[in-house]
Amino acid sequence: MRKKIIPYLLVSPYIVHFIIFVAFPVGFSIYLTFNNWNIISPMEFTGLNNYKRLFQDAVFWKSIFNTLIFLAIHIPLQIIVALFLAELLNQKINFRGFFRAAFFLPVIVSGVVVTILWQQLYGFDTGLINRLLVKIGFEKIGWLTNPNWAMPSIAVMATWKNVGLYIVLFLVGLQTVPPQYYEAAELEGATHMQKFLKITLPMINPTIFMVVVLSTVGGFSLFIEPYVMTGGGPLNSTISAVLYIYKQGFFYYHMGYAATLGLFFAMLILTVVMIQKKFVEKDK
Repeated sequence: MRKKIIPYLLVSPYIVHFIIFVAFPVGFSIYLTFNNWNIISPMEFTGLNNYKRLFQDAVFWKSIFNTLIFLAIHIPLQIIVALFLAELLNQKINFRGFFRAAFFLPVIVSGVVVTILWQQLYGFDTGLINRLLVKIGFEKIGWLTNPNWAMPSIAVMATWKNVGLYIVLFLVGLQTVPPQYYEAAELEGATHMQKFLKITLPMINPTIFMVVVLSTVGGFSLFIEPYVMTGGGPLNSTISAVLYIYKQGFFYYHMGYAATLGLFFAMLILTVVMIQKKFVEKDK
């Protein structure tokens, strides 16, 4: 009997943790989607009204579109910059350890601090970027006040903040490529670009897939940057899905509707990741 009980005792901390912090919150959130609740008043069962409201909510669909625009800019930029820098840092260069640490430093800095810093850089009148543009003869740009520039500006800032992590991941992938492959390719007269396209990219394909998935999930979680820098403006051009869900839940206290948005958004993320897995990851 002791041998049968001990395994369950060993896994019981995880089971308790899973029930309290995963199963119960998910189950309660699903239950909330069928109710109207403002935290103070008792819950009111509303059936599928929250789901009907979701499909008629133009601002929510705007937030989804904004998030997809962010991802369309952020993911390719993240991969290109991270892979390029990882290739450079994988070479035998002076102060390689220093540069690796320097590129990783923004990852461990608070997101709020980085956001405030870039908010100052993007300032219309006093921002360093616009000052440099004026000095070289260009006009000032409303990086955070122009609806056409606001989301791309946030995407660039988020790339700068997170690129260090993906540089490390790509470095790990690059260092797993057997050097004999490159030596054989050199004997055949292959150029550096040919070696990169025919050897490096296929060999680090699992790493690329992991970076794409992590960038996608991180991009869908966009919250701090628009919350601090623009508040979702101008004209809702930077309101992300997570920011909109947050406002519905903690600004307007529409907890049932916020749970409905969150559940739908989670299913959307899962769908996108599965599509990426199909088209990005290749069979070995």
